[in-house]
Amino acid sequence: MARLEAEDTSWVENNLPEWQRAIYTVDNTSATNHTSRNKGREANVYLTYVIENYDDLPDIIVFLHSHRDGYPQAWHTDAANHDNVASINSLRLDTVREHGYVNLRCNPAIGCPDEVQPFRDPPKPDGDPEQLYGEAWNAMMGPDLPVPHIVGVACCSQFAVSRKQVLARPRADYQRYLDWLMQTNATDYVSGRIFEYMWHIIYGQSAV
Repeated sequence: MARLEAEDTSWVENNLPEWQRAIYTVDNTSATNHTSRNKGREANVYLTYVIENYDDLPDIIVFLHSHRDGYPQAWHTDAANHDNVASINSLRLDTVREHGYVNLRCNPAIGCPDEVQPFRDPPKPDGDPEQLYGEAWNAMMGPDLPVPHIVGVACCSQFAVSRKQVLARPRADYQRYLDWLMQTNATDYVSGRIFEYMWHIIYGQSAV
């Protein structure tokens, strides 16, 4: 989980005590868990966690936003009152183990069926993450893996993965993704959204 120092994330410990917690502060490098800089939204924390804990990952990892519930801040959480505690308590762990990756959002809006089309003609307006998706893909996945023409997945970067699925990629892959995130000139909005439509592919799912 990524948090700003001012954010209260005590709801995790209070309401999900059976889960291990790895809460990273992005704007205080003196915090116990922290990122090197505040860049790239939650993608920075997700990648940093995997890199730092690659050899000692739990069986199942859930990547969450720092807000617990309520509208509009948690609009993308499907559970009643948009509550992430309810969402986690209803998560079927055997399904995560079976599939390797489970998006915590089932509602197809926004993201499905074809949110990102890197070769769209005419293209979306300047500044849309779609315009940089192909460039980011080539930098992270390499030129030998073709850029998908359509990417569709339910938003919004909250998901569960199995340790086995994470380890299907070497640590060097995650470091390459983080290096791109730290080096890109894209805004945090753009870089974060690019990862929003790449996590499912990183963790073994088809583009759509």
